[in-house]
Amino acid sequence: MTKTLTTLLLVAGVLSGCTLAPKYERPAPPVAGSFPVAPEGYATAEVTSGETRRATDIGWREFFRDPRLQALIATSLDNNRDLRQAALRIEEARATYQVQRADLLPTINVEGGYTRARTTPAEAATVLGQPGVTEVYRVGLGISSYELDFFGRVRSLSNAALAQYFATEEAHRSAYISLVSEVAKAYLAERSFAEQYELARNTLQARESTYGLAKKRFDAGATSALDLRDNESLVAQARVSAAQLARQRAQAQNALEVLVGKPIGTIENLPEPMRLSDERIISDIPAGLPSELLEQRPDIRQAEQLLLSANANIGAARAAFFPRISLTTSVGTISPTFSGLFDAGTRAWSFAPQLTLPIFDYGRNLSNLDLANVRKNIQIANYEKTIQTAFAEVADALVARGTLEDQVTGQEQVRDAEAARYELSRLRFRTGVASYLDELDAQRQLFTAEQALIQARQLRLNNAIDLYRALGGGLKADSAVAQQAAPAGQQPVTQ
Repeated sequence: MTKTLTTLLLVAGVLSGCTLAPKYERPAPPVAGSFPVAPEGYATAEVTSGETRRATDIGWREFFRDPRLQALIATSLDNNRDLRQAALRIEEARATYQVQRADLLPTINVEGGYTRARTTPAEAATVLGQPGVTEVYRVGLGISSYELDFFGRVRSLSNAALAQYFATEEAHRSAYISLVSEVAKAYLAERSFAEQYELARNTLQARESTYGLAKKRFDAGATSALDLRDNESLVAQARVSAAQLARQRAQAQNALEVLVGKPIGTIENLPEPMRLSDERIISDIPAGLPSELLEQRPDIRQAEQLLLSANANIGAARAAFFPRISLTTSVGTISPTFSGLFDAGTRAWSFAPQLTLPIFDYGRNLSNLDLANVRKNIQIANYEKTIQTAFAEVADALVARGTLEDQVTGQEQVRDAEAARYELSRLRFRTGVASYLDELDAQRQLFTAEQALIQARQLRLNNAIDLYRALGGGLKADSAVAQQAAPAGQQPVTQ
């Protein structure tokens, strides 16, 4: 009996390696073979750093060169709750896969029991030879309802669970990349409002000083009431701008603290921030080729794993049309007395295979197969849409890169021109060539140009972050160490 059982288990193990799942073929990417160029009239921005590596090979510590931003990103990776949930979902998917995989092998249990019953003389003659009340002790090893996976149903379910596990790991990597980029963009927003607020405060102080002089000149009869009211209006406008920017900066800092996961003021040894005008704050990267997105983007790999899982579920649905064979067996001893349980002649065994063949299920199995096929088609569409979205994100970032460089350059020229205009207006007013209204107008235009320049620099930096994230960058902390940024014990598993 033992030899027969061993043979059956070996045959089942060999056959369970095969499944009825259709052969997987990766869908062709529904995108163009190259990224679009910059709009007509704008040259594609050159990579100023001379960088030739892929974005995935550039660690975020190298890409984001602001020490303060580096400290905030590192803190967020340890404290952000969304990333922590994504990591816990990996553990959940891992446990689910291990539960499903355990069905591929038989579960061996130690069984023991005691039975006391009254039997008729006829029953006693066939059981233990003693009529009346009988006692039976038994102990042994047993296999309970182990499915011999001849048609790969259990194997297909295990493969589906494995693909779901891999998809969860890719989701965690995608969340990691998104967190790095979102912290960087929230930091830039806070810095932009901080610099604009500083500009507004300085402008307010200058205008209050100018208003004081205008008030003295008005009291002395040197200027008209119109000039005084213009000065008063500029002071009020500067005060409104300062209040608005103070509120926006505080709200931006609150949003940044949510991403970081703790109050920024509690972070020890936090470096001073770099200004948005500093060219070293963020490095540059090349775009690469669209085909590389399939390897660089975790969300695309996640969508493909979900497609693999749906493909494996088709195999399980197909196997449901075939007989299901399960095996229950045990080997042990049985005795009417506990002391004689292991004596010679008490050996007992049982062998109970069971076959279940669906005949009339009112279309249940056929509907399950149709459902599995539909879900696969849904995942195909999801996979293709994910690729299209990734391609569009990279294309948008590339198209914007050249135009934003020109926008910042143009805005710097506007700021310089307005600054020169303001100095000329002041000089013309002091020499009596122009009225004081010209100086006030020039001062107003200079403030607007300086604010627009700060915002344009923020847009350019945000564009660099968007391109870095869209190309799959941000998963590694250090470019020199090829180490995945996932927490310990959550390294990627290859199929």
